[in-house]
Amino acid sequence: MTFKFIEDHRHEFGVDLMCRVLDVSRSGYYAYCQRSTSKRKMANEVLLGHVQTIFEESGCTYGSPRVYQELRKRAFVCSEKRVARLMRLGGLRAKGIKRTRKRVSEQSQQATAPNLLQGNFTANELNTRWLTDMTYIRTRQGWLYLAAVLDLCSRKVVGWAMANRMVSALPEQALKMALMQRVPDTGLVHHSDQGSQYRSAAYQRLLRDHNITVSMNGVGAWSDNAPMESFFATLKRECVDGRLYTTRAEARTALFAYIEGFYNRRRLHSSLGYESPEEFERKSCGCLVPR
Repeated sequence: MTFKFIEDHRHEFGVDLMCRVLDVSRSGYYAYCQRSTSKRKMANEVLLGHVQTIFEESGCTYGSPRVYQELRKRAFVCSEKRVARLMRLGGLRAKGIKRTRKRVSEQSQQATAPNLLQGNFTANELNTRWLTDMTYIRTRQGWLYLAAVLDLCSRKVVGWAMANRMVSALPEQALKMALMQRVPDTGLVHHSDQGSQYRSAAYQRLLRDHNITVSMNGVGAWSDNAPMESFFATLKRECVDGRLYTTRAEARTALFAYIEGFYNRRRLHSSLGYESPEEFERKSCGCLVPR
């Protein structure tokens, strides 16, 4: 305890003075410091091993906040600042974010529905607000197109579909998957951009047949669907950036594994209190919605 006191107050009183007043030897104090340093070093090396494991399990996508939250889930006691320092020392750097902007199609002149969300991206219950959009992934064989449906309450991807071409049936397939998995009650709001696929007669009929209320972005207003854009940005950063898939089949496999194996089941979301979408649904809703 004496040496610990000296260690804690060495900058305030000086080591020589405290050793004389407390009647302990300087050599004894420095030996204590050496032992303490060795213990801290060993503890940091052990913790860094677990940090690296979590970092690699995330596909090298987690920064210190998510690594720290995952450590807490695994019953490790440490600070986020310590985790950040160890990640810097270990050269563990999460992939950066690339911001993109959508081009406004000349066909998108008028919305078929008003924007009912108006930037309010909150939902207190499952299956009350769904967001949807499409993106594309480059491969050596050409583009692979992905449509997805996101439950705003849990941020879970509840429907998705992939195709080699941007066809009108692509978002329909994603929506049908979501409807089959979730079976929502009346009152669901479906929010999308004004793309021709979402304004098509077939797609609008599918929404009407299931008593789904339609909401759409303003013209060229990508921020009107910000959580959906954020999901695609995350997917590309963590699953696509820095690699070029050889075939569309290879990209399909990678996207499936990311969405169903990692994003929905394991990826921690700060907006969900650092829980995965499925974990959030189990805890908040009392059950896991059938897949």
